[in-house]
Amino acid sequence: MARPVGDFDASRYFRGTDDLAFYNVGTARMRALAKSIYDAHRDTWTVDDALAFAEPLVRDRYLDVKSVGIEVVARFRRSLTPRVLPTFKRWLKDGYSANWATTDAICGYLIGPLIVAAPQLAARVGAWSGDRNMWVRRASAVSLIPAIRRGLALEIAYDVAARLHPDEEDLIQKAVGWMLREAGKSDAVRLERYLRRQGTAIPRTTLRYAIERFEPGARRAMLEATRPPRETGRSRVLANSRKMKGRTNHGR
Repeated sequence: MARPVGDFDASRYFRGTDDLAFYNVGTARMRALAKSIYDAHRDTWTVDDALAFAEPLVRDRYLDVKSVGIEVVARFRRSLTPRVLPTFKRWLKDGYSANWATTDAICGYLIGPLIVAAPQLAARVGAWSGDRNMWVRRASAVSLIPAIRRGLALEIAYDVAARLHPDEEDLIQKAVGWMLREAGKSDAVRLERYLRRQGTAIPRTTLRYAIERFEPGARRAMLEATRPPRETGRSRVLANSRKMKGRTNHGR
């Protein structure tokens, strides 16, 4: 099923993922395969059967194989219940989704619809923002997006954003900006008020993602209003002087 060499190379979209491999099958063919598997077993499989089938696929190092497993489970989404949430978190935490595409697929096709069906899970998933694993933290934001698009979980979304603003990981900052942008579609005034209140606490990457749909003038105004104060020449001299003094005192 792989495409001819040179036709498409998915690896160009992934950085620092040397253990991730690609058949470069393409989304359409991968989804067609998942659908054929589902159609062959839809009348006999339970959700547990689908999860058992997906488990070794999600563990596989090939992105395309991981995607087939997730797509098959996603076709049973109407039968998903809160009891399967720990399985999805384990896939994230144990490194089976250690790339943005697999993580976002688990969030968008599995955890997100589960939160829409069982809104009480939003706070539980939002609490993942404090997890040590970067992919679990990303999931705490991205998983809320399907609910946010329905006007749900907005309070939790803003709480998650505030907790993640200090995070220095680029993929976390982008995820938070994406989540805030979606929240702004439900209540643009609230988003603007939040951004102005948080000000310089918001990483610039997050801010640029969040205001992507603002009108050009409003976008420029927000960037200026939340810009960190510029350091003057005198303040730099004073700061350097304090550093040198601190080093001298430490030497004593």
